Amino acid sequence: MAVNVMLTVHTQTGNLSRHDIIQWINNCLQLGPGEQYDKVEKLCSGAAYCQIMDMLFPECLSMKRVKFQAKLEHEFINNWKILQNAFKKVGVDKPVVIEKLVKGKFQDNFEFVQWFKMFFDANYSGDDYDPVAARERAKEGRSSGAAKTGGPKRTAKPVTTKPAAARTTAPTRKAPTSARTTKPSGGHSQINAAKDEEIEQLNAEVMQLRLAVDGLEKERDFYFGKLRDIEVIAQEVEEEDNNSTIERITKILYATEDGFEAPEEGEEGAEVLDEAGDARSEEDETF
Repeated sequence: MAVNVMLTVHTQTGNLSRHDIIQWINNCLQLGPGEQYDKVEKLCSGAAYCQIMDMLFPECLSMKRVKFQAKLEHEFINNWKILQNAFKKVGVDKPVVIEKLVKGKFQDNFEFVQWFKMFFDANYSGDDYDPVAARERAKEGRSSGAAKTGGPKRTAKPVTTKPAAARTTAPTRKAPTSARTTKPSGGHSQINAAKDEEIEQLNAEVMQLRLAVDGLEKERDFYFGKLRDIEVIAQEVEEEDNNSTIERITKILYATEDGFEAPEEGEEGAEVLDEAGDARSEEDETF
């Protein structure tokens, strides 16, 4: 089982800079020219963490499923899911916020790699490990798995030739039947591969929908904050007469933030605000 660690102000990884962290990753995995990382942000693919976990805890994950040449977000998500499962397998309690890490932002990835360096130091036993050979075996495993799909069809014919020579009438009928029985095995493997690919795509779509929900929640909180500010001002008006009240309310209502715009005239939101303003004017006249 893994030794869990927690990154705090007092447990920093020796105040390592971003360049020191990148150099450690490249040296640890013995990455060659064209493979080396040059920015912390590029660790968002998750592939480096998967292989280091294979170094720390052999067989905690399947290296042939790791996409080392990942370029797209759904491929990043695949690698992070593999890392998450490996964490669960060895008892790591560190939460992995995939939707943030895959975006490739410096702060999120730098904080995670700092924690991972400390986790590595606490769990590395010093056993021999050849990262280059491990990546090569993973590539061979993927290529051999892809080559197995057509195998049974080619071996079916030689097996049926022996009964054909021993009998006079039945062999010609049995040979086609034996060939037909071997075809489904290849078909089933292709169907399973297609299903796995479909499941992976669906998982990526689910993650994208979660990110969209997060965006909507941020927008909701933004407008809720506006309404709360208006409520506070309204409470102040009850205690003192302030001629600048309308100006302050208008300023809050039409204040903008990155990614947000004030509603245009004629939109439903603007109509609601106009009605609210009319109602407030009528109340002031009663006083």
